[in-house]
Amino acid sequence: MAPALKKVKQYLASYGLADRVCEFAESSATVEQAAHVLQTEPARIAKTISLRREAGCVLVVTSGDTKIDNAKYKKTFSQRPKMLSVAEVEPLTGYRIGGVCPFCCAENARVYLDVSLRRFDTVYPAAGTANSAVRLSCEELEEASGAAGWVDVCRPAVKPAEAQP
Repeated sequence: MAPALKKVKQYLASYGLADRVCEFAESSATVEQAAHVLQTEPARIAKTISLRREAGCVLVVTSGDTKIDNAKYKKTFSQRPKMLSVAEVEPLTGYRIGGVCPFCCAENARVYLDVSLRRFDTVYPAAGTANSAVRLSCEELEEASGAAGWVDVCRPAVKPAEAQP
């Protein structure tokens, strides 16, 4: 078992949730891959978006069918959203790309949950690796993540076929 997955599983055990962690033989690093492996709709994948802040990062956990809305983000956090660079992700979040999750993160990472998740009874955030996930209710996610709060900073992602000319 990968050290990051073991860390998350041990952490979630303190909430009685360790048995909900799944490790897969194939990748679950993207929303599409995770939805395929979990045999669920992509919107239920609770993706964690890593964004820069002055002293660390903001981790926005949102539904798999959304993206950051620049205006909403700026209004909420008083700064433009800026994704972490590849080199910044692991040091600032505590996890590698594909496995970034909202549990036992690096000290200066602040977790926020986007309201887009509230339409589901069950969601699936990563569990620290690019081939893991954990099944949680929104209430369990809120408690286990130690989220700083719920925010409304996302909008539906528009698929290329739906884009206007």
